Amino acid sequence: MRKTLLAVVFGGLFVMTGSLTASAQTKPYAPEGPLTCLKCHNDQQQAPVLSSVHGVQGDSHSPFAQHGCESCHGPSPEHLSSRTAAPGVLFNGKFASPPDVQNQQCLNCHQAGLRMNWQGSQHANNDVACASCHTIHVRKDPILVKVSQPAKCFTCHTEQRSDSFKFSHHPIREGKVVCSDCHNPHGSPGPKLLKEVTVNETCYNCHAEKRGPLLWEHLPVRENCLNCHTPHGSNQARLLTERPSFLCQDCHANSGHQSAILSGAQLNSTKPGLPYKVFPPTGAAVTNFRAFARGCVNCHSQIHGSNNPSGAYFTR
Repeated sequence: MRKTLLAVVFGGLFVMTGSLTASAQTKPYAPEGPLTCLKCHNDQQQAPVLSSVHGVQGDSHSPFAQHGCESCHGPSPEHLSSRTAAPGVLFNGKFASPPDVQNQQCLNCHQAGLRMNWQGSQHANNDVACASCHTIHVRKDPILVKVSQPAKCFTCHTEQRSDSFKFSHHPIREGKVVCSDCHNPHGSPGPKLLKEVTVNETCYNCHAEKRGPLLWEHLPVRENCLNCHTPHGSNQARLLTERPSFLCQDCHANSGHQSAILSGAQLNSTKPGLPYKVFPPTGAAVTNFRAFARGCVNCHSQIHGSNNPSGAYFTR
């Protein structure tokens, strides 16, 4: 019977895998446990593991309560005797284990909770290793800290990093919101690794006042917040995809004043539309004040929906 030796991060490096026989699984562990490893691996990358959650010997779930470093990296007597690269031990990235092998070792302990949907997730399918995001041998993993988490995500998601510099953005750079407030990087039943099943349910976690139920509902709002908003950053106010009036006319451009609001209606028309107001009998025309600044939302202020009996047009 043959089994595969699994391994994970050791100071940013990985134990390589090997197909070992059942008898080889009985290799002896280091006589002094982690102290044996730390005689050589004692730099700033490895030593802090002693103060991390993985290095708590009093916790029966911790690797150091079992076989120390070798609980994850596996017994390596050949490495201890020769101090050179040996089966089961890695000194550089050339022989790094495949991501799925690395991840399986982590999932032996961290499979439940938010990690239960990892298998088949977008990160798993793209061969992202746990150690690509997590720093194992430290007291506090930077990706679990609000201030430092976005920088790690932006390493791959450069488009979202660019959006975070735009005029309107969620306060990610200010340290008030982080990527994991909306996304579950370990897998999700929803789209784009969202924490909830739909976009709207995710947005309602913070914007509960938009949830409803409402007497008068704006159908595009009920369908998807992304019909009007872009979540990572916009050069328009309130994360809108485009400027108000232009945005509204994407749907409301059929007839009446909504079709004339930006189209430049004829000044001599009997129904010139919102941008102009004609004063008879001279026919003098001036720009209508209702088209200034916020455009449509000047009047239709309850654009997400209204509970007022007279709010059919979201005017209050």
